[in-house]
Amino acid sequence: MQVELEAGPAAHGWMEDQRWTLARVAELIHRLFGYRYTPRGVSYLLHRLGLSPQVPAHRAVERDEQAVARWRSEQWSRVRGRPSSWARG
Repeated sequence: MQVELEAGPAAHGWMEDQRWTLARVAELIHRLFGYRYTPRGVSYLLHRLGLSPQVPAHRAVERDEQAVARWRSEQWSRVRGRPSSWARG
């Protein structure tokens, strides 16, 4: 089962995105083994197998970490402004 999950959703026909959902894993289990699980049952099963839910980091493939760090150090303080310059309400 872990090998099938590691192959990714696209290998099993889900081309929209590269995320496993509990519903997709339940469908995969049904396709491979003929058993039906609820999403909660899939969650318990994955936990027993030592797999944990993870939220993917949404980062562009082209992201340049050095450029981001440079921008934060050089530009962010200028763009953000100083709290003393904010309008008092």
